[in-house]
Amino acid sequence: MAPVLGDSRSESSAYPRVMTVGTSPRARLLLVEDEEAIATPLVEGLEREGYDVGVARTGAEAMDADPSDLVLLDLGLPDVDGADLCRLLRARSSTPIIVLTARGSELDRVLLLELGADDYMVKPFGFRELVARIRAVSRRSSTGGELPGDSGVQTIGELRIDHRARRVFAADAEIELTPKEFDLLARLARDPGAVVRREQIIEEVWDVNWWGPTKTLDVHVASLRKKLGQPSWISTVRGVGYRLDA
Repeated sequence: MAPVLGDSRSESSAYPRVMTVGTSPRARLLLVEDEEAIATPLVEGLEREGYDVGVARTGAEAMDADPSDLVLLDLGLPDVDGADLCRLLRARSSTPIIVLTARGSELDRVLLLELGADDYMVKPFGFRELVARIRAVSRRSSTGGELPGDSGVQTIGELRIDHRARRVFAADAEIELTPKEFDLLARLARDPGAVVRREQIIEEVWDVNWWGPTKTLDVHVASLRKKLGQPSWISTVRGVGYRLDA
């Protein structure tokens, strides 16, 4: 198995504290990971960052675990496929889920997002990036994902967006979106027909200090198009960004 953390010589033995404003010292994380050699250093590093970390080594333990503020889910579990567990966890609650995976193809990433993951990290990854992702996802979750100016029900052609209830309907059929997919759609819907630059979307929907690859945006757009059932509703303006043309 490939190492989880990049630059393991400098990070695995003693993770330096990442000084970023916004950490909740009492936030509880659930790490779903069956390999002790991976779980132990992650737990130690995250606890040094002020998190309370619980560990589940199987899918069954994850389902029985106490409520948490965020789930770090490794897909390689001994008793259940991690993708199936992601779906089950999402069906049970809206707790943010960051998937840790060695599956790096676009198809795998789209599948995970459709199953309810809020973000993903492809192994090997750096500890600092992991902490940044946790904080970014937590900030979006704590604010409900609302964007300035979002209120009431908005109708764009056959598309109906209830910003307060965070529900989306197309031709009166409700569409189940992940929190991040809803945020992305709501941002594009703020000014239908206008092109929104990629950098602006990442800053507003993810985080102004987003460390992750911009490919994350493309994966979410692909997933959103598929769920809406009308790929043409979201147009790509090459080299610039995206536009909602529902």
